[in-house]
Amino acid sequence: MRFNTGLVLLILFIASACRKGEHITTDAAAKLTIADTELRFDTIFTSIGSVTKRLTIVNNNKDAVKVSEITLSGRGGSAFNININGANIFNQNDLVINGKDSINIFVKVTINPNMENLPFLVQDSIILNTNGNRQVVNLIAYGQNAIFINNQTIASNTTWTKSLPYVINGALTVKSGSSLTIQPGTKIYFGKDASLNIEGNLMVNGSLTEPILFCSDRLESIYSDEPGQWKGIFLKRTGYGVIKNAIIKNASVGITSDSLSVNNNPKLILINSIIKNMQVAAYMGYHSELLAFNNVMYNCGNYLIYAVGGGNYNLKQNTFAGYNLNFPRKTAALSFSDYLSANAYNTLQINLTNNIIWGSLTNELDIQKKTSVALQLALSHNLIRSTNNAYNTNGNILNIDPSFINAETKNFELYANSLARKKGADLSADPYFTVYLNRDIKDNERIYPSTLGSYEK
Repeated sequence: MRFNTGLVLLILFIASACRKGEHITTDAAAKLTIADTELRFDTIFTSIGSVTKRLTIVNNNKDAVKVSEITLSGRGGSAFNININGANIFNQNDLVINGKDSINIFVKVTINPNMENLPFLVQDSIILNTNGNRQVVNLIAYGQNAIFINNQTIASNTTWTKSLPYVINGALTVKSGSSLTIQPGTKIYFGKDASLNIEGNLMVNGSLTEPILFCSDRLESIYSDEPGQWKGIFLKRTGYGVIKNAIIKNASVGITSDSLSVNNNPKLILINSIIKNMQVAAYMGYHSELLAFNNVMYNCGNYLIYAVGGGNYNLKQNTFAGYNLNFPRKTAALSFSDYLSANAYNTLQINLTNNIIWGSLTNELDIQKKTSVALQLALSHNLIRSTNNAYNTNGNILNIDPSFINAETKNFELYANSLARKKGADLSADPYFTVYLNRDIKDNERIYPSTLGSYEK
């Protein structure tokens, strides 16, 4: 009998390759590839229902690997369940995935949005252990009904109400010539890296008892002070707005504004609002304009206000508390400059009156004039932490602790014996007095000489 040597060699090669692919490696470097480490179910549940998604686990290694354990963390108490190889289970051990092969895990979530104790986000996780490597896939679904907005534009006048929360994923853009009006009590949640871009008009009409909330959609307590969970609000060249009685928190930058107003309206008026827990800054302005009255800003990575390239800034009766719970900050809480670049510098106009500018650094106010353009500075009746003795004039108070009730618990109201009390300039002739400045952030009447900062009492 004659043998075909080439055929025998080919069979042996194929057999060897098959055996090699099925060899189970214990190398810790042989990790699995998981395309989605977060599986998000953004379906709107208006009644009891379920949604299933597929999770693909890939072994890109040449040898097989043994997944010693695949576990659904919540097991039988979870709103999720998983299906592996046709079996609905909570746990599977010693699952082999051949080299250059993959498996699919089907994940289903069942939601009853009418359950009063159901959180806004329903969460669990799938944990995979392979060769000592622990990999986690987070499972997230919305447990309550909401209005979901995914990379959309608003091209006509629109009003949002508090009837349902809004969840923004991606970017929402209000186009030029259109307005977005937000009524009291409305809650706006942002997914990871989501943003609100204003090319038209933004009217945020919160109230003392029903403020408007802008925050991340991660509402668990562990994320309550976590910065950088969404991008922030952006006022574009044609955009302008009024933000009143709002809470803006946990973004990269609370508000970014990149130009002066293109009409007779101020670029941005910010009133009675709290901006906190920002990765970079509460407000960033690039040759822009900000009118800010009765606001509280604190716990931001680099700045509370960063304004460069010139611009117009009218800031009165604000509390700027440069305390940083999460960041080793090295820059002044308020930083202004007429300079942005060699080709971008403009007149800088600043009016700082009746503010508290305090924090953990020895200098919390930095005003830089780097070019030959004019600097128009009105600095009056502020309490400032600074080593710049030039600020020690016009009723300003330097380096005397304002006596916050408790900065660690974020209570920036003042003790009764605070030296910031009854030190404010009379603003009754200010054009914004009747509309915004005659009462404080808690709607208490201002009596002059007023208390510095945003709290009268």
